[in-house]
Amino acid sequence: MKNFKKNKIGILGGTFDPAHKGHIKISMKAKKKFHLDKVIWAITKKNPFKEKSYMSLKKRIIFAKKLSKKDNFIKIQFFENKLKSNRILDLISYLRKKNQNTDYYFIMGADNLINLHKWHGWKKIISKCQVLVFDRSRYKAKSLKSIAYKKFNKKGIEFINLKKVNISSSQLRKI
Repeated sequence: MKNFKKNKIGILGGTFDPAHKGHIKISMKAKKKFHLDKVIWAITKKNPFKEKSYMSLKKRIIFAKKLSKKDNFIKIQFFENKLKSNRILDLISYLRKKNQNTDYYFIMGADNLINLHKWHGWKKIISKCQVLVFDRSRYKAKSLKSIAYKKFNKKGIEFINLKKVNISSSQLRKI
């Protein structure tokens, strides 16, 4: 019997309002450190924890594709119309069902780990894939004390220190 190599895919979800070099950097670091075959940027219409998006969905997708065009391992995708959901749990379940020979890695910033326990099905997310948390300025201490990190005692959640990229989508919108 042949020994098949499992595919490894990272998922970086968000509004990408706008996408920036920090998204590229964590995608590259995740690819290299975890030997990922590709990283999907799963763009959402609206973050349920934010008031609104500043750029239209179409503009955000176009900009993300333009920004990542030289990094051919990054794939920009919008799943919400197909899934009828913007929940990451639904996306991971869909992808796992579609690609059973694949291990998934959910990529997030430390700021998102702080409130992960408020996400729909957050415990199932951690049980269905490895969660890779990238350090962000001013969030490390608080994220390491988060409910999700404490509950799983680092099991299923890996915290990755990263040379800081001093940029965020909210900072870019102010320019």
